[in-house]
Formats: sequence, structure tokens, C-alpha cells
Amino acid sequence: MAKLEKLKPRALRPGDSIAIIAPASHFNRDDFNAGCDALRSLGYLPVYDDSIFDRELYFAGSTERRVRELEHAFEDDAVRAIVCARGGYGSNYLLEKVDISKIAAHPKIFVGYSDLTSLMTSFYDRTGLVTFHGPMVAKDFAKSDGVDLSSWRFALEQQSTFHPAANATLEPLAGGNAEGILYGGCLSMLAESLGTPYEIQTSDTILFIEDVGTKPYQIDRMLMHLKLAGKLSQARGLVFGEMLDSIPSAAAGHTLEEIIMRVVADLDVPVAYGLRSGHVSRQNITLPMGVNASLWVDTSSAKLEILEPATIA
Repeated sequence: MAKLEKLKPRALRPGDSIAIIAPASHFNRDDFNAGCDALRSLGYLPVYDDSIFDRELYFAGSTERRVRELEHAFEDDAVRAIVCARGGYGSNYLLEKVDISKIAAHPKIFVGYSDLTSLMTSFYDRTGLVTFHGPMVAKDFAKSDGVDLSSWRFALEQQSTFHPAANATLEPLAGGNAEGILYGGCLSMLAESLGTPYEIQTSDTILFIEDVGTKPYQIDRMLMHLKLAGKLSQARGLVFGEMLDSIPSAAAGHTLEEIIMRVVADLDVPVAYGLRSGHVSRQNITLPMGVNASLWVDTSSAKLEILEPATIA
């Protein structure tokens, strides 16, 4: 599939309205309220429909409600950005039902991670929309140290190039230099896309991969799945996340880095580890997905740089 021309949303400004939506699982209402308060303290105006509190099984209401909420948030001219309440599970129900032409006609900042990977990769692959892998309302914004504000502001507000991991240390795993489109998200969702009409398109990308609470052998299995499907060999570089709660015990006798390199070492691309975006222990870094980026890795350090603004004035 040929890459489409990029659609960049307008930059976020203090005082702008941010639509809060829940395309996947239901969420804790106290955390939701705390997250909205945090957005207000940053100068934004969070808005949402009361139907966001609906619940059906483990979802935030019916598929129809979630599709309607998503489309309305994009079409509402009073809204500058869309931030998801949480991930969990359920975004895949929306893929075949959402009117993608409404997304393309109203490009807006869209922020999420985890299960939202399904929507974010689909939006980019089908419309060219630049999205943002970053903090969510009832998760990261609900915590006092849950959001890396520097990367949030650079990515969404400042229309500039930047190093998203400036305040974090990336671990070098395989040396080299590469440029490509920053793309990816939650490993589980990337793997689950294979064989569907919404299969991820990794050609010429700096592929970002993260997950949470996944056993090391499961990470191995999903990486091998992507490799056998040709998705890893199409990437120009690999950046792994913090991989929260996925580290082998000391008694295992091996590290997660060793498991990763067992799969990807023969790809001959730069590989870095530990970028704190998505499922993280603190200060979630905002990554603009769909923009040009560069990855430098040598024996002692690694650096990811965003090479173009992710938003327009």
C-alpha cells in the first residue's frame, strides 16, 4: 500500500477545547475526573458527552455509541484535539464501521495508546493523518507524574523538531543510523492487525514497539509473528518502549533485551530500547506518529529525533 500524503492537524493552544472520548473499555470515573482537572490546570477545556459513562460488558458502551462519539469529535468545529479516556479493549469493533472520510475531512490531534493503536495506525494508513502516541485522561493525566509535559507541548503546540526522549535514557541494542516515518504502538495490537484489511504498513518506518504485562516468551512470539509476516524487515529502525511489567525475573537467567535481539539481530537495522511512551511507570512521552524521524545508535548511546513539525498553525 502506497503511503498517502500526510494530513497534519492544527496545533493545540491554551484555551482550546479537547474532546474526551472512550473508543474502547470503560474507565474509572474518579480517575476520569482527575484527568479532566489536570487538563483544565494546563489551560485546556475538556468536553465530553455524558454517554461516555455508558457501559456494555467491558466496553464504554455499545459499538454504535463509540463510533458516533468518535465521528462527532472529529466533525465538531469547536474541538481542536481529541484525547482518549483509556485503552483496554474494543477499538477493533470501530474499524469497519467508522466513516473514514469524516476523519480525513476534519484532521485533528488524536491522542492515545494501547488498544487505540488499532485506530491510530488505521487512520494513518487510510488517510495519512498524523496521530499522537501519548497520555490518556483516566490513566496518565490522572496521576501527578503521569505526563511528560515537555514532549506533549513540543509535539502538540510548538510546531518544531525535537528529541522526544530528551529527559529519558535510551539503551542501545544494535548500532546504525536510519531515517523513516515514526509508526507503531502496542505490540499486541500490531500483531493482531495481520491478516485483516487494517494490517499495519511498516515500509520505510522507524517502528516503535511497546507493551505491558506481557511475558517474555509472548513478546518473542509476537515479534516472530511480525518478522515472519515481513513487517520487521520492511522497517529502517526499531525503537522499543519501557515494556512495563514484562521483564524476566532474575532467576530466568536472561534479559528482555536479549530476547528482543534474538529475533531482530539479523535485520541489520539500528535498535534502541526503553523509550518511555505508552504503558510506562511515569511521565508518558508524547510521540507524533506519521512524521519523519531519525534514529542514531552507537555502542554507548541512542537518540531519536523528530525531524518535522507534527502540526500546522
